Amino acid sequence: MKAALGTTPCALAIGGLDPGGGAGIAADLRAFAAAGAFGCAAVAVVTVQSTAGLRSVRAIPAREVAAQAGEVLRHQRVRAVKVGALGSEANVRAVAKLLAGYPAVPVVVDTPMLPTRGKARLLAARALAALREELLPRATLVTVNADEAGALLSEPVRTVGEAHDAARALVKMGARAVLVKGGHLGPADGPSAVDVLAIGGEVVELRAKRLVIAPVHGTGCTLASLIAGRLAAREEGAGARVDAEGLVAAIRWAKRVHHAALARAVDVGGGMRVLVF
Repeated sequence: MKAALGTTPCALAIGGLDPGGGAGIAADLRAFAAAGAFGCAAVAVVTVQSTAGLRSVRAIPAREVAAQAGEVLRHQRVRAVKVGALGSEANVRAVAKLLAGYPAVPVVVDTPMLPTRGKARLLAARALAALREELLPRATLVTVNADEAGALLSEPVRTVGEAHDAARALVKMGARAVLVKGGHLGPADGPSAVDVLAIGGEVVELRAKRLVIAPVHGTGCTLASLIAGRLAAREEGAGARVDAEGLVAAIRWAKRVHHAALARAVDVGGGMRVLVF
């Protein structure tokens, strides 16, 4: 069922503030708009960073994070949630508890742990258990890179075959579907980048032409937000469960848009390039 005339679906990002705009909730909001959703954001982490790298991270108190997100969920037409950097164990638990009250809203979980450049952690090491036990079971889709999958499973993920095993193992932790992003899997000069999706008891490889480009900031959070935005903007609307076919379609759409944006990533100064739509 289509949205009523004059109404717009919302997508809510819960994550980190990147002052440079390349990643975090600034990137989330651009991706939501590209997918046709009105973007909302609750700040869980404040960072000092730019396209040159991450300098420091400060987690917002869990009570404030839950209050921000809860206000939007109660009063706006939120049709999907994207969870990004949460910083602390308390924030992981608070967000998981909040989302438990909205089981009909699809949730895309993409919680970065370490930055591409910089040493500050975006998720405390002691928060991993809470992430596995409380937040992943709330997820419609979990998106992780090879290093993040390895950290969650306490074993390395270096090949496409190991990504298959990792995706299955993470689904067993309770997530409905898992996408292991394969940009760093296999030979760096291979013709394709292979993402591995576990869903509905099956594992699917999603291939894209490998691009030879300068480093780009915020690629992971942007892909997850494109998927969440697409889920928010789907015609079925509130209360309609996302079926496997619809989820795969949203992922494939997001990968196409993401790949095109990667190919035209722009230089805004100071370091890595950024994605624009």
